[in-house]
Order: sequence, then structure tokens, then C-alpha cells
Amino acid sequence: MYPLSYIEPVFRPPSEWKSLILQVTNGCSWNRCTFCEMYTAEQKKFKPKKLELIEQEILAIVKSGLPVGRVFLADGDALMLPFKRLKEILLLIKNYLPTVTRVSSYCLPRNLTNKTVEQLTELRALGLKLVYVGCESGDDEILNIIDKGETYASSLIALNKLKQAGVKSSVMILNGLGGPELSKQHAINSARLMNEAQPDYLSTLVVSFPLGEERFAKRFDELGYQAFRLLNQFELFQEMKLLLTELELSKTIFRSDHASNYLVLKGVLGQDKCKLLNLVNEAIERPSNVILRQEWQRGL
Repeated sequence: MYPLSYIEPVFRPPSEWKSLILQVTNGCSWNRCTFCEMYTAEQKKFKPKKLELIEQEILAIVKSGLPVGRVFLADGDALMLPFKRLKEILLLIKNYLPTVTRVSSYCLPRNLTNKTVEQLTELRALGLKLVYVGCESGDDEILNIIDKGETYASSLIALNKLKQAGVKSSVMILNGLGGPELSKQHAINSARLMNEAQPDYLSTLVVSFPLGEERFAKRFDELGYQAFRLLNQFELFQEMKLLLTELELSKTIFRSDHASNYLVLKGVLGQDKCKLLNLVNEAIERPSNVILRQEWQRGL
């Protein structure tokens, strides 16, 4: 257990379970996405952490003697910090924790608007090797409904910057985000965005609302869409089938194994595309032949 005092709640990607979680900001600077229950205004007010406090926490880790191989910069979008501050933080990690081989962070596409490829390249050299980009969808209509504050174009620009800088990207798409009415265009345009960006990693999660979907559904009503409802298993698999069919990736590691997913899918696209499509087809046509998560096994 690392000797740090966190401001709860704290979230991290599943793959960062062995990483030191270093809070360099609290909350999310955007905090308006209607689907998100991670950092709400009621839970946390966004605030960058002072550099002096970050250094004190790193020194506490050093003093503890606990081994650190990877560091995840929290909270929701730590990369909104200016280049100068990020560089200072990475230098602290590099100087005090020389055993660290990778630093990662969540990233909103807008976080990179005021950062050049050259600056990102410098951050990469200091240890920032992976960012998790929540694109959610490649469809501008859906992005507007969920108040993401991003577009197909802004996401693509950010992902291209990362690629040019040599920083790996792990993109998240939310299965079922558009409900039944917008399911088809959600899958097609999300695939189109991924085909252009060719991310290093791609994962899909099923949109879910443990605290209730009223806030999310309200925007559909306000903008004149059909009343939102969650997709059922069959519809989720149909959307996944369309997404996989449209994806033309060369060497992207694909994961659909988050606890929210009914059907676990793992592979490399495109070499495993046919295998994954066959599994989805089996889930659609003969679900009893496929291992599916039960409702009690699922989670956000």
C-alpha cells in the first residue's frame, strides 16, 4: 500500500492495477459528459495539485522503499495541465523514481489543443509513453447529445499528434451510447475514426448507469430524439458486429473485456478480425454456445 492520501473517488484503467496512482489533479476539467459518473461536480471540484505537494508525495514513496515500475497520473484528464507543469512532474518522477519504465494518463482530445508535437515528443522522452483517450464515439451527432465537447475532427487531430510524437494511444469506445435510434451510425463512424487514427490499443465498454440514466436520457428528450433506452444483449452484439465489420486496422490490440461487457473479445486487428466476428455471430445466433457474463457479474 503506497503511503499517499487520496481525494476520493479515484479511478484508473484496469491495465494500471500495478501502477502507482499519482494524483496531479483532482476531478475533471470538463465535467459535463452526460454519460460519465466518474467525476461529477457534486463529488469533486476540479483543481490542479501544487507541484510542491506532488514532490512531497513522491518523496514519501521513495522513503517507503516500495518498488515502483509504472506511474499513472490521475485524475480524469491530467494532461490538461500546461506543458511546463507536465514536464516538471515527469522530471520529478525521473529523478526520484529511476525504476519507473512508463508513465500514463487519461486524456481528453482537447487536452492536446495547445500542445505541439514537439512538446509531446519531449514528454515522451521523459517517460510519458501511453495515454488513454476517451473518444466514446466517432459520430458528431452523438458527441453533441452527450455534451462531450469534442468532434470526430478534434479526436482525430489529438490521436494523430500522439502518433507523430511516438506516444501510444489507448482509445475507448462506448458500445450502446446512441441507443437503438443511433446505433448504426455510432458503429460506422466510430470505426471510420479508428481506421483513420490506427490507435495502438482499442477497447470497448458497454455504456451503463449505476446511478440512473435520467441525466443522460434528458438530453435526448431536450434535442427531440426518441426516448433513450439501453440496448439489450442482442442489439449490443449487432452493434459490435457492425463495428468490427467496418474496422480496417493493421496492428491494433483490441480488447472488449471490461466488466461491463457481456461478451469477452480479445485479439489483434486486423489479423483476428474473422475470429472475433465469428464469435460475435455465434453470440447473436446461438448465445447458449457462448460464455456470456451474467448480470451479477457485470460492473462499471
